[in-house]
Amino acid sequence: MTDLPQAFRMLAARLGQDPLQVQGPGGNTSIKEGGVMWIKASGTELADAEEKPIFVAVDRDKAKAEAFGAGDGTCKATVIDPANTLRPSIETTFHALLDWAVVAHTHSVPTLVHAISPEGRAVAAEKLSGLPVIFVPYHKPGVPLTGAIAERLSTETQVIILENHGLVCAGNTVDKVATLIKEVEARLEMPVLVSAGAAPEHAAPEGYDWMADATALATDARLRALALAGSYYPDHVVFLGAALPTTPDAPAFLTEDGAALRSDATSSQRAMLQCLMDVLSRVPEDWTPEAIGMAAEAELLNWDAEKYRQALAEKTAP
Repeated sequence: MTDLPQAFRMLAARLGQDPLQVQGPGGNTSIKEGGVMWIKASGTELADAEEKPIFVAVDRDKAKAEAFGAGDGTCKATVIDPANTLRPSIETTFHALLDWAVVAHTHSVPTLVHAISPEGRAVAAEKLSGLPVIFVPYHKPGVPLTGAIAERLSTETQVIILENHGLVCAGNTVDKVATLIKEVEARLEMPVLVSAGAAPEHAAPEGYDWMADATALATDARLRALALAGSYYPDHVVFLGAALPTTPDAPAFLTEDGAALRSDATSSQRAMLQCLMDVLSRVPEDWTPEAIGMAAEAELLNWDAEKYRQALAEKTAP
């Protein structure tokens, strides 16, 4: 494959440019031909798929072997071109595991709305009835998650709901994967139940700006309680830290009447705060979202692979 199919790049870019599908450098797509798998590089953005060289070629069999202990799990050693300094996505092992030519992993807001609570997951199972779907409990991204997928995977599986994480759709062609994503998204679509509100009229704390689109995280009692209770998916922890605090010692925090974001925040941090609002504002009142927990947060905060992704995201921030 001398160059990637334009349809594949277009799908990746479309997903990356839709904040209800992907936020900042989140999500990843891959395509296989023979023993080669092209996958999005860590820290790059799917939104740039048509304009920048964001994909890296890896040896698919070697990447698959790393899922089962043959290597350190980063798949850096599986990169085919030694001159390529890009690191494969931290999700490379599960892409290699799936026996489908095209795989797309997103942090879909409709999926997250369902995937962060037991009630939501039960509803999602009903909505997705008839599709070749599996549900995978939360595991740290990378090899641990790949192992959890492998335990539940069948040859028919094409849709994977990753609890407290996101969505995976797979198929033999780009068009079939695009159609499958559209079908899943339509079935899982949820209405906005709480409007954003208006930013406070007074000045934001020094060094911060109000993020008007996320005001309800501070002013709506239920959303505020949920936002302060913990982190519901990995990228929130990676880019904003654990949960949201109420003091100005983090990229974003909640005052009594507004959501404050550092004035020098990266586009990834802004996207993550918006994502939290997009998710929590759609969660029905009788659902009980469950955070990933302090131990899982600590794993992500102290992980070299995610520090690398943070550093790249800061370099590409506008």
